[in-house]
Amino acid sequence: MSNAPSDTALLERARSARTTLLKALAERVVGQEDVVELMLVSLLARGHALLVGVPGLAKTLLVSSLAEALGLSFGRVQFTPDLLPADITGTDVINETVEAGAVRRTLRFLPGPIFHNLVLADEINRTPPKTQSALLQAMQERKVTVGTTTHALPDPFLVFATRNPIEQEGTYPLPEAQLDRFLLEIHVDYPSEAEEREIARRTTSADVGTVAEVVSADEIRALQLLVPRIPVTDAAVSLAVALGRATRPSGDTATAEVKEFVRFGAGPRGSQALVIAAKARAALRGQAAADVDDIRALIVPVLRHRLVLSYRAEAEGIRDVDVLARLATKVSG
Repeated sequence: MSNAPSDTALLERARSARTTLLKALAERVVGQEDVVELMLVSLLARGHALLVGVPGLAKTLLVSSLAEALGLSFGRVQFTPDLLPADITGTDVINETVEAGAVRRTLRFLPGPIFHNLVLADEINRTPPKTQSALLQAMQERKVTVGTTTHALPDPFLVFATRNPIEQEGTYPLPEAQLDRFLLEIHVDYPSEAEEREIARRTTSADVGTVAEVVSADEIRALQLLVPRIPVTDAAVSLAVALGRATRPSGDTATAEVKEFVRFGAGPRGSQALVIAAKARAALRGQAAADVDDIRALIVPVLRHRLVLSYRAEAEGIRDVDVLARLATKVSG
């Protein structure tokens, strides 16, 4: 007889884990509760996330602290123009041994920083596309091929990439194919005045706070397996598909704003991402099923990086979030 917890028990554990993790990370990071929740959505949905924000908003600290709270290994890659793919994935090195007086040479694989549970790809747009593409197989297949050998990555495995939205010199645009691999684009905003006072007080004292392990890796794996089993209402699926299709300027359901300001919209992966992210959000709230409210709460982080805006949008200062906000009011599924 199996001793595995029921889905009902796992839902309750997911709900309590959300509360516990938010509290644990608050010991190290001031504010940013919405950002943390979206990071947890990515984690349970087994998706990767792009963190966008100016320097100094604790993006790196958020990821490393989350790894500590989950008891997971943490790897950091500082992306620079001279970074090589092998600096991320690892490489084969020659290993020499002496046997019976003869030198024997074999290849030994030295894993790169990608071989961790949570990987921070810091300032990912500072490295050329060839090196950026080293992440593609890892993000999509959770494995890395070096030479003729394929190596499995740890489980769970998640990439958090950061991007500075204001400093564009010496940067390379992320290819649309790579952007589409990210489940969410999470924007990290400035703290409130009260939060900034607490940040200034806390980070300049002797005690900067510690993060205890509050959820185990085994629990995370169990919750990740739960998410695909969570039901989703027909209305939620219809809304997800309708929203994705409405972002395509050549489609029949495209709004006037989309036709005017969008060059390319979200592909089918956008609709899929909305549904799986909605299931993860429902799990974190202990809900038995994902509904339209979960879809609507995730429209911006799921779809904004899947839109390619037109030159007219740039000229008129129209942002992706503006287009999606108008879209959300007009699409009912």
